[in-house]
Amino acid sequence: MFKKKIALLMSVAMTVGLFAGCASSGSSTAKSETGEIKIGVVLPLTGSASSYGKSGQNGINLYLDEINSAGGINGKKIKFIFQDDEAKPENAALVGKKLISEDKVVAIVGPLTSGSCNALAPIATQNKIPMVTGTGTDPNVTIKGGDYVFRTCFIDPFQGSVIAKFALEDLKAKTAAILYNKGDAYSQGLADFFEKSFKAAGGTIVAKETYAKDDKDFKAQLTKIGAKKPDVMLLPDYYTTVGNIAKQARSLDINIPLLGGDGWDSSDLFKVGGDAVNNSFLSDHYSSDDTSAEVVKFIKDYKAKYNISPDAMAVLNYDAAKILVQAIKDAGKTDGKSIVDSLKKTNATVVSGKVSFNENRDAVKAAVILKVDGGKFNFVKKVNP
Repeated sequence: MFKKKIALLMSVAMTVGLFAGCASSGSSTAKSETGEIKIGVVLPLTGSASSYGKSGQNGINLYLDEINSAGGINGKKIKFIFQDDEAKPENAALVGKKLISEDKVVAIVGPLTSGSCNALAPIATQNKIPMVTGTGTDPNVTIKGGDYVFRTCFIDPFQGSVIAKFALEDLKAKTAAILYNKGDAYSQGLADFFEKSFKAAGGTIVAKETYAKDDKDFKAQLTKIGAKKPDVMLLPDYYTTVGNIAKQARSLDINIPLLGGDGWDSSDLFKVGGDAVNNSFLSDHYSSDDTSAEVVKFIKDYKAKYNISPDAMAVLNYDAAKILVQAIKDAGKTDGKSIVDSLKKTNATVVSGKVSFNENRDAVKAAVILKVDGGKFNFVKKVNP
C-alpha cells in the first residue's frame, strides 16, 4: 500500500511538473512575440578609442529614449545590447559571435573602427544578421563583408579626395608629407587615397613615413619630413596619436597646416594635443554649426541628457541606429533578409544629412571641412559627392 501511495504521488508530481513546463514554455513564447526587439551594438567602450565608443553609446541611448517613448515598433520595445571590443578586431569577432549565438540579436550596429568592422562583417553575413556601421570608412567593410553589411558614413576614397582637394585649392599647397600607422586599415587607407588624389590633381608627395601601432616617439620620422619642407602634412589616425604627433612636430618647428580625417573628431584631441593641433584641418561628417532642424534638435536633446556637446561619433551612431530601426519597422519583420531588403530602400534625412545606399551598400552623402582652432572644430565648407 505504501509503495502504491508513493507511486501515485510521483505520478501526480510528474503531471504537475509537465503542466508547469508547458505553462513556462507558453509564457516564453508569448514574451518573444510581444516583448523586445534585441539589437547588438559593438563599440570600443574601453581602451585607446574609448572616447569614441562612449560618444557613440550616448548617441544610441539618446535614440533609444526617443524610439521607445514613441512606442517602439508595433508596441515592441527596442533593446540595444552593448559589447566592448576595445577597438580590437579579434575582440569584435568574439563579441559579435556572442551577440548572434547567445543574445539572439536581429541586427548589429557598429563596429566603430574599420579594423573591427572588417573582422565582424563576414560573420554577420554568414549568419544573415544585418550589420550597419556608422563609422567604418574602409571600402573593404562592405566590399568584402558581404550582402548583409551596410554603412551610413562616407568611405575613405571620398574622404581622401576631399582633403586633397581642399589642400590644393583652398590652402594652395603644392607639396605634402604623409605620416601614418602602417598597422591600421583606416590610417593606411586614408593615406593611400589622399596620396592618389593629391598626385592626380598635380600635387607632389615629398615624404611618406610610417610608424607602428603602439609607437610613442615620432621624432625620427618627423625630422625626415621637416627636412623636405612640405606645405602640409597628413596625419590620418585617431585623436590620441594625432595629438602626440602634433606636439612633437611643433617642437621640431614643423608649423605647417596639419590635415586629417574623421578620426580626429573628439574633444580629447585638445586634451592630448593642446595648442599644437591649432592650424589644422579635417574632413568630417557633420558640423555643429549646421542650422538644419535635425542638427539643432539633436544638439539640444543631447546637451539636455548628457550636459556636453556631441561629437561626430555620437551623431553617426545615432544615425546608424535610427536608420536600422526604421528599416526594421518598414520591413514589418525581423528576419535578416527582410531587414536587408528594407535597408536597400533607405532614403532618409538624419542628423549627418541625407542618406541613401549605392550598389555597394555605402552611404551617398556629403562631407564637411572643419578647422581646428582655439579648442574647437570650426566649420569651413561642405563638400558634396
